[in-house]
Amino acid sequence: DLLMTPSDQGDVDLDVDFAADRGNWTGKLDFLLSCIGYCVGLGNVWRFPYRAYTNGGGAFLVPYFLMLAICGIPLFFLELSLGQFSSLGPLAVWKISPLFKGAGAAMLLIVGLVAIYYNMIIAYVLFYLFASLTSNLPWEHCGNWWNTDLCHEHRGSKDGNGALPLNLTSTVSPSEEYWSRYVLHIQGSRGIGSPGEIRWNLCLCLLLAWVIVFLCILKGVKSSGKVVYFTATFPYLILLMLLVRGVTLPGAWKGIQFYLTPQFHHLLSSKVWIEAALQIFYSLGVGFGGLLTFASYNTFHQNIYRDTFIVTLGNAITSILAGFAIFSVLGYMSQELGVPVDQVAKAGPGLAFVVYPQAMTMLPLSPFWSFLFFFMLLTLGLDSQFAFLETIVTAVTDEFPYYLRPKKAVFSGLICVAMYLMGLVLTTDGGMYWLVLLDDYSASFGLMVVVITTCLAVTRVYGIQRFCRDIHMMLGFKPGLYFRACWLFLSPATLLALLVYSIVKYQPSEYGSYRFPAWAELLGILMGLLSCLMIPAGMLVAVLREEGSLWERLQQASRPTMDWGPSLEENRTGMYVATLAGSQSPKPLMVHMRNPPRSSIGLLSILLGLSSTYPPSSTSDKMLSCLQGALSFADSSLGDCSPGRYEEMAMGAG
Repeated sequence: DLLMTPSDQGDVDLDVDFAADRGNWTGKLDFLLSCIGYCVGLGNVWRFPYRAYTNGGGAFLVPYFLMLAICGIPLFFLELSLGQFSSLGPLAVWKISPLFKGAGAAMLLIVGLVAIYYNMIIAYVLFYLFASLTSNLPWEHCGNWWNTDLCHEHRGSKDGNGALPLNLTSTVSPSEEYWSRYVLHIQGSRGIGSPGEIRWNLCLCLLLAWVIVFLCILKGVKSSGKVVYFTATFPYLILLMLLVRGVTLPGAWKGIQFYLTPQFHHLLSSKVWIEAALQIFYSLGVGFGGLLTFASYNTFHQNIYRDTFIVTLGNAITSILAGFAIFSVLGYMSQELGVPVDQVAKAGPGLAFVVYPQAMTMLPLSPFWSFLFFFMLLTLGLDSQFAFLETIVTAVTDEFPYYLRPKKAVFSGLICVAMYLMGLVLTTDGGMYWLVLLDDYSASFGLMVVVITTCLAVTRVYGIQRFCRDIHMMLGFKPGLYFRACWLFLSPATLLALLVYSIVKYQPSEYGSYRFPAWAELLGILMGLLSCLMIPAGMLVAVLREEGSLWERLQQASRPTMDWGPSLEENRTGMYVATLAGSQSPKPLMVHMRNPPRSSIGLLSILLGLSSTYPPSSTSDKMLSCLQGALSFADSSLGDCSPGRYEEMAMGAG
């Protein structure tokens, strides 16, 4: 009861439940919509449907939802809880255990690399969006300067038996040549080592993408929290329109049947379960720091338990609906071309920039449907990009609040400019090779190591009981057996299996028929290893900052700092009472001392210091609460202090 009962608030205004200088969400739905927009991204449209049909169709939903329960929901809730309890970003949140601060630095490296190439994908979407503002789509016909002799307009090319003529097997569609030869101009590059010239139309689209992102995060969550009311909800309207249009096309049922027909024998393959876990892991965005950052701007008692289930289940349902919208159109396309669905189905950029645009040319009012599709991709991508940038800005400003918070807009602008300049290599003729390399390695095994480290540090080092106690302070109840079992065993074990699988089944990167050289593969592996190496590097720094033997330093560095806990005094109850710097109320230093005392002399010194804090007229209940907290903590504390340290702590308490 001592740990969970809110302290006497006096005349404090309970409506003010946020750190004013840091900012907070200004609307009730800002946080929820931001999380939905962050999780529901491009992967829901171009990765999930393809993974589903290649891994057993409808049967894939069995391991998908099982992995959502084992890995997705628990890790999602853990990251939200960390952020909301501390109101800190991915770096400063490691006051919970400074020994693992390197995991926060690794998060920033990963999210920085992802943000660079992710905005390039948004630039491609903008390119196609502008290209759709015409009466005839430019990828509809051959005969343009970028087309080759292999280009063939496949529409209406079926013979009398409904089969394609044999000479079409070696031809290329106009949409494919438009993508590779006009948009990318990949023929101007000999490989990743000679990227060629900058494509100025792509360069300008990338600049526009960064300007949009900057304007939306200009005032932090106060501005991005309002933008998501549109960018998080409008894609659902477009998706619904595409779905209705798709299912009314001839041959649509053929594609849907191909997408959802259960093939239960696939469940006997370990690959299917791994693919399901990977889809959940990357789709929810766990480990990138975005969830932690968004939650850090919540009020202390926001019901993130409810929000966790809304976002995770909503994300899964959106993926399934996107599959219907995609495969209904692919079924129509396969019927028009007279080929099986599996010959037109692709994943990733191949679906978004080649197959689906080609399908749009077969519809009446094709520019209208093309514009809607790419506008949906734009809004889906921007939400995730907001989260990536906000994560970086929040993490750094929380580390240097006095210098950077007053100039947060300027700092955000500098980050955007720096990332734009680093992304210019992606606008060259061979930029797609660099994008593939970044996509394959920036958030691969390194991200899994970061999430495993975070999970173990919170549950094993900080302690599952402490963590559940903190959640009780926020939400009024402790997580049940399901969450505890997942945090302690099931989630880390699943992630470890994913990590081992990704290493054992490692395959070199490729793009079409191009195979990356050995130096590029080595660069990619080093990119992934660098984020992993930040964890032991952070441990080394934390240990060197402490004093004593190696074991004592490790113990001290693994304990929470004295100011760990809720950011506002009115939320610091029980063991967290008034441990904030500058507090005018008593400071029970034994709560978070890095070297708590054992001896009765040291304890007596601290208690005497506490007792001298209150005049006789003070509230006796508050005094008793502090003394009980001191006795309770000292009884279970570890480590010893020097006599000089006793005096220092007693003076501090006084």
